[in-house]
Formats: sequence, C-alpha cells, structure tokens
Amino acid sequence: MSSHANAEYSGKKDQNYTMLQAFEWYIEGGGVHWKRIEKLVPELASMGITAMWLPPPTKAAGQDSVGYDIYDVYDLGEFDQKGGVRTNYGTKEELIAAIKKAKENGIVSYVDAVLNHRFGADRIETFAAVEVDNDDRTKEISDRYDIKGWTGFDFPGRGDKYSKMKYTFNHFTGVDYNDENQKTSIYKIHGEGKDWAEGVDSENQNYDYLMGADIDHNHPDIRADLIHWGKWVTEELGTAGFRFDAVKHIDRSFIADFVKSVRAETDKPKMFAVGEFWKDSLTDLEEYLDGLGTQFSVFDAPLHYNFKEAGDRGREYDLRSIWDGTVVQKRPIDAVTLVENHDTQVGQSLESAVNPMFKPLAYALILLRPSGYPCVFWGDLYGTKGDKPQEPVSQLSDLVRARKLFAYGELRDYWDHMNCVGWVRMGEPDKGRPDGCAVVICNGDEGFKRMEVGKEHANERWTDVLGWHTGEVVIEEDGWADFRCSAMSVSVWVKSDAKGREEFGKRK
Repeated sequence: MSSHANAEYSGKKDQNYTMLQAFEWYIEGGGVHWKRIEKLVPELASMGITAMWLPPPTKAAGQDSVGYDIYDVYDLGEFDQKGGVRTNYGTKEELIAAIKKAKENGIVSYVDAVLNHRFGADRIETFAAVEVDNDDRTKEISDRYDIKGWTGFDFPGRGDKYSKMKYTFNHFTGVDYNDENQKTSIYKIHGEGKDWAEGVDSENQNYDYLMGADIDHNHPDIRADLIHWGKWVTEELGTAGFRFDAVKHIDRSFIADFVKSVRAETDKPKMFAVGEFWKDSLTDLEEYLDGLGTQFSVFDAPLHYNFKEAGDRGREYDLRSIWDGTVVQKRPIDAVTLVENHDTQVGQSLESAVNPMFKPLAYALILLRPSGYPCVFWGDLYGTKGDKPQEPVSQLSDLVRARKLFAYGELRDYWDHMNCVGWVRMGEPDKGRPDGCAVVICNGDEGFKRMEVGKEHANERWTDVLGWHTGEVVIEEDGWADFRCSAMSVSVWVKSDAKGREEFGKRK
C-alpha cells in the first residue's frame, strides 16, 4: 500500500505516516535548499513528518532551474555542466547529507523522477520528421522532411561516469522546434517502428508529447538505461521511493517495468511509487492504475478539485459530497491526498489554488481521518515566494502534530449537515494510545456536533488543541458530548491532559 515504504524504512512503524512536498515553485534558489532541509529535519520530525518528496535533484538545462527541464539524470550536483556544479538546490554532497539527517530522524526521502523529456541538448542534429496537429497528435499536417532539432546529448562534463549512454534523435519521439527555420510546431520524428507511445493519456487523441525532446521509452537502450538509473539513484542516495512526473505522457508499460525492476533488484522491495497523473477523472485514474500490474499510487487530483470548489462556493457547498468521485473514496490504498502543490499554487500556469479560508478544513480532512496517504505542501507549511507570495496556513504544524498524536483507532462519522460535519477517532488503548480526538469542521456559521467518544471518557474535560474554539467540553456519563466549531473553521477536541498536549505550545 501507499505507506509501506514509510513503515519499512523510516523506523517509525508505530506512527501515522505523513509526507511533505519539500519545496514550492518559488523556493529560494542559489544552491541553499538541501542545507535548509537538513536544518529543518528535527522540527519536521517532531511535528510528525515521516517522508519527504524532494524536488528534482538532477541537473537541469539551467543551473537555477526548478528542475523539470531536465538535462542529465546522473548529475546530482556533481559535475560542471549547464552553468556549474551545483543544482538549484545544492550539491550532491549536501543532498546526501540532508537525506542522511532525515533518515536518522525517522524521515524517508522520495526522488522526483522527471523521465518524460530532455532539455538543454549539447548539439543540433538533422533528421526526418512530420508536423502533427496540436489538437490531434495522430493527424499529420505536413509531408515528411528534414528538420534540425536539439537532440544530441553528450554530457561532456560527466563523460561516461555512471553511464555511457548518449542521446541522439533516435532516442526521442518528437520535438517542438525546428532550428532550420526557427519554426515552433509539434514534430513527430520519423524512424523504423517509431511512433507515439500507446500507453498514454488519450487527450489530443494521444498525449505522448508534452515538451522538449520527448523520450522514446520503447527504445531498448533508453529503457535499460533509465531503469539502471532508478536502481543507481536509490542506492546512491539511500532513498525509499519515487514521485514520477507527468506519467500520463509516459508509456505505462515503462513505468510498470521501472517500478518492478527497482523493487526487485535493490534493497527496497517495498519501494514507494506515486505518479502525477494530473486529471480530474476517477475513471481515467483507475484505468491507469489497473493497467500497471503492480502497486502504485496516484495523487488524488479529483479531491484537490473538490477542495477548490468547496473553497470557492463557501457555505453553498455541501460538505457531505467532498469525497465524491475521489481516489481516496474508491481505492484509498492507492491514494496520496493533497490540498495544494507546486503546479496548483498561486502564480503557476495550472493555478487552481484552494481558498485560504478553506485550507485548514481541507487539511483536517486529509490528516485526521484514516484513509489515504496525506501530502503536506511546503508552501502551506512555510508560505510561498514569487510575485504573489502567500502566507502559510495557520497552525498547519499543529494539525500535522494532531495526526501524529491522536488520529488513531476506529472512525465514527457524524455527517448529517451540509455545513457542519464531524468525526471521532477512538484511539488505540491496546497500543498505548487511549487518547483519540473529536473533530468538527464548519464551512458556514458556528455549529456543533453531538458525538460519542465512549463511556470510559465520562467526566473528562476536553479542549480544542488548536485553540480556535475556547472553553471546554465535559464528556457526559454515557460518553456523548456536544463539540463546537467556529464559523468557517475546524476544531480538534482532545482530553485536556492527554499525552502530548504539551507539544502544542510549539506553534509556527
């Protein structure tokens, strides 16, 4: 399942697992980020973070690039290429130090694998191609003719270290620029047996081509070298899994072979794998997962868009429908739940930012319930930079901490009102966690839920660990009580002297 890598490799087998997307699009560059992460590790571990999805550690076409315009997968900030040795985030040595420090604190790391395309070629090549329709990539709109494309990758700064593989036009399916006449179009490269990949999304009739020089994952040399890289980078860095970029544009059979091979041929048989198949369609996501033939997770894009709609509509949105059409509702074992990421954040081309007022409610929904593997966004935890900087979500660290300490045991739902819903986690007394929690969220006026926490808690005094609702609740003799929540807010009610309550003074 999605959290197995955490359970196997973090050393925190008795704790809820929580992933952090450890960057945002506008994170400070200049090679300081790996050091920043290393410094933050103790704070993150104390909060309850057990895994980090790291930004692309591989050398990009520009030294200060976020990393998705990838140049060389084997350069982790070690070779003088594309403007210098370091990447945007730092050097290989600093990366290894950060991963090591995280592991010592019970946090595993996942590599962001950008395997769809290449940028920053070292030389131009001449080859035959045809132009295709942008809206129908199966439709050719020109005769075959020779173009000049940036498809020669020699990696002169690295040479043959780690891999002797060099790239030519034969290793790609398409490009979007003809240097001969400076024309921008989508060009399908001609070659024996060469075509767009079949195991990709059907948008534009075939969505193999996305950007740059599009890798031909059916080429045997490419397939072998990239799978070799997967094993190498896992062992070289000591990581526990991958976040795969843009998988709806990559042949599904290649992703399946990659995951199976790395699991089988490294010391990570339960290696974590999650793909960015970013589409608001549960049907398409299920079809993709069913076709892989191995356990694989996807980010729950439909849930993100439900959060987006809920935030935009305010009190008009029926909270009882928040799970409709989501991966976590249909197949929770494969769902990585999230509120925001680097693509949806304010300022990005795919911006679909969740209303800041609704974000605490959304995080309560993914952090304090049992289903799914929640991913916290760096920008929500620490704020974002850029032209439109955003403030962090208030007390998000406390919500993560509440997950670590109290979100265990049986789930009891009280979802009988469109604007005020609640649930109880009953704790796990047999595992030394008798203190559960009672959660209420309201997307309208102040409300309350009458909920049962158990007779064993009779006469106990419970308070909101967030402090967003003052006062206390006294549990009645029958184990029931009225738990309140302020307007457009969330309250997490816990026994006033529960183990771990003292940690909630450490607020950010």
